Amino acid sequence: MRLFDISEPIESRSATFPGDTPFSQEWVARQERGASCNVSTIRMSVHVGTHTDAPLHFDVAGPDIASVQLDAYLGRCRVVEVRGEGSPSLIPASALTSEVLRGAERILFRTRSEHDHRVWDPAFTAVGPEAAKVLVAAGIKLVGIDTPSMDHADSKELDGHHLLYEGGVAILENIDLRAVPVGDYELIALPLKIVNGDSSPVRAVLRELARRD
Repeated sequence: MRLFDISEPIESRSATFPGDTPFSQEWVARQERGASCNVSTIRMSVHVGTHTDAPLHFDVAGPDIASVQLDAYLGRCRVVEVRGEGSPSLIPASALTSEVLRGAERILFRTRSEHDHRVWDPAFTAVGPEAAKVLVAAGIKLVGIDTPSMDHADSKELDGHHLLYEGGVAILENIDLRAVPVGDYELIALPLKIVNGDSSPVRAVLRELARRD
């Protein structure tokens, strides 16, 4: 069964939210300099690239990423193609029909046909509060999106984040779904166990489901 890597590359050119810490790498030891092995140190925001937000990211009383339940990040999921509407661009709740959500445990949104991890687009499509309410009501365990956030870039309230958290829905952001056909898969996207972490990078992959003859 095929694996689809839906993770963004992490490099110095990776886009970040304005003011956030970009990725950088410093070599502590290099074999060409006489060391026995290569060792590096990295510095970056935990929101660079494909990542999952812990409740601590938007709620001072929320659990850190080391404390979240892992079952949401592993299991059956559905890739859905949808376009944002309005300004700011949000996923319309009307697109989340019973047909789209029926039988789904996790939903991954593809909102665009192109995906360049090096480009910051402040007009990106977000989930927003109205779509979040529908996802919570449907019992979805995790929602992922191919943009940087569940809420639009200028949001201060982060209503989408809060509604998803209160409804028990995990969050996955900056996934790359360009090469993935719409349909059902197995998601594997486990966060690192970072104590006091408000987020964690993940290596997110989709695995094709076994065919039923």
